[in-house]
Amino acid sequence: MPDSMRDQLAQDMTCESLLECFHGLKALDRTVFGVLTRRDEPLTVDEIAEAVDRERSTAYRSVQRLCDAGLVDKEQVNYRDGGYYHVFEPTDADVIADRMQRMLNDWYARMGGLIGEYRETYEDGPVRVTAER
Repeated sequence: MPDSMRDQLAQDMTCESLLECFHGLKALDRTVFGVLTRRDEPLTVDEIAEAVDRERSTAYRSVQRLCDAGLVDKEQVNYRDGGYYHVFEPTDADVIADRMQRMLNDWYARMGGLIGEYRETYEDGPVRVTAER
C-alpha cells in the first residue's frame, strides 16, 4: 500500500483496489469475493474453501471479514428435518458502491475540516518551535 496520498493518486487503481482501499481486504479476501461474484448461486464455506484451495477455517475467516465489511450477505438454509447451514453471496453492487460513496464523502468532509484547521493554525506563517534549556 502506498505511504502517502500522493503515492495513492499516482498509482493505477482498479475496482478491486477500491475494496482493498476502503475495507483493508487481504489478498485471500479479494480472491474469495471474486469466487462469489463469478457464481450464480450462493456458496457454503466448504464450497468456498475448495474453490480457493484453503482450509475451511481459513475460508470462514475470510468470508467473515467480507460479511463484516458489508460486501457479502449470509443466509441461513434450514434442513427439512431440523438443523441448518449458511450460504454466502456478494452484496448487491449498487449497495456496495453507495456505501463506498458515503465513506468517501465522510472522508472528504473530515479532510476538509483538517485543511481548514491547518489554515487557521498557520495563517500567520509557520510556527517556530524552540528547544527548552
